[in-house]
Amino acid sequence: MGQRLTDDERLTLKTGAFGAVFLVSNADPGMLALLRESFAASGVMAQAGGPVKEALTSGPLPTLPRDSALEVESVVLPALGRAVEILREKSPEDVAGYRSLVLAAADRVARAHRGVAPGEAAAIDKIRAALAEPA
Repeated sequence: MGQRLTDDERLTLKTGAFGAVFLVSNADPGMLALLRESFAASGVMAQAGGPVKEALTSGPLPTLPRDSALEVESVVLPALGRAVEILREKSPEDVAGYRSLVLAAADRVARAHRGVAPGEAAAIDKIRAALAEPA
């Protein structure tokens, strides 16, 4: 079992995970689709365990910019990279699970509404790259 995460660290994990879902859903906007996608993603989030589950299910929701996809990316992608660093340092056994969960949630969101659109696929590629091990 790893070290306990601080409130800031938990918020970073949550910002990355929820932000990834928002990034993908934002790539193919539509109010009805957004609602459906949010529910689809929440099923994946419920599968989390340990400190990742604690981070995703406790504390405040992250505040994400809503003005442009670029602004969202500028918050979410670094949060994903930082989340991997935090877990590598404090709970290395949860790194792969966090990566899988975020990618599964992003993929489920993309598929929730008429299949994966090109913009959604591009967003998922950026998320995958942000979660990757540093070279």
